[in-house]
Amino acid sequence: MNPVNLQAAILPVNAGWGWIIQGYALCRRQPSAMLFWSVATSFLINLGSIIPLLGQMILIVLTPLLTFLTLCAGRHLSQGQRMLPGMWLAPATTPGTTPTLLRLGLVYFACSVLAAFAAVLPFMAQLLAAMGGQAQPDYTALAQAMTGPLVLFGAFYVVLSALFWHAPALMGWHRLPLRRALFYSMVACWRNKWPIVLYAGTWAAVFYGAHLLLDALAGTGLPANLLAWSSLLLDIVVTALLYSTFYPIYATIFRDAQAS
Repeated sequence: MNPVNLQAAILPVNAGWGWIIQGYALCRRQPSAMLFWSVATSFLINLGSIIPLLGQMILIVLTPLLTFLTLCAGRHLSQGQRMLPGMWLAPATTPGTTPTLLRLGLVYFACSVLAAFAAVLPFMAQLLAAMGGQAQPDYTALAQAMTGPLVLFGAFYVVLSALFWHAPALMGWHRLPLRRALFYSMVACWRNKWPIVLYAGTWAAVFYGAHLLLDALAGTGLPANLLAWSSLLLDIVVTALLYSTFYPIYATIFRDAQAS
């Protein structure tokens, strides 16, 4: 595929809902596959959290590769193919793919660290004052002092997400150089910012509403173990549906540049 032929379509706002509907249709073709991937990635996230700092660093570096594997699974399902166990890691064995996406992951990690530092530095005086010199800091004051850095980091992370959203597909399928992939991804996200806002807002509402429902059930006196398992199952199902939307987003925005 010639990179110069890549053109990001400009979609209507309701495409944000369309991606979710298409993702649901993909998931219905083989729900066991996407549920398996949801469980597998959840296991990796929990495993990474066991190892302080290093585990989280590794997960961030692996994010583009895991995203690409998710996209490949969605592409297979869209073509009517069944996802067999050996197919999940097959894209990573394509020559040059894993090193390229790991390099992208390292850049993503470096940008995330820089964004964190840039978000904290303007508020360093307030944070140090909130922590004070006592053995036990004032957690209320610390939480208030953290509001500014968190809001600023959130703004930086929106920009990072736009830069890296489509980069795994553009580098993995179309072999674009890193800088060009980041540029194309940013342009594609900017052209479709309103569908993306609707898409993200809908998923936020789904996650929030699901946990509100669980909180309401907790008030009925259901056993804590049952609620914990219900919460885990709900997260797995919703995450599987979320992963199923990744390929429709790529395929509709870059609809004239399907991977060969």
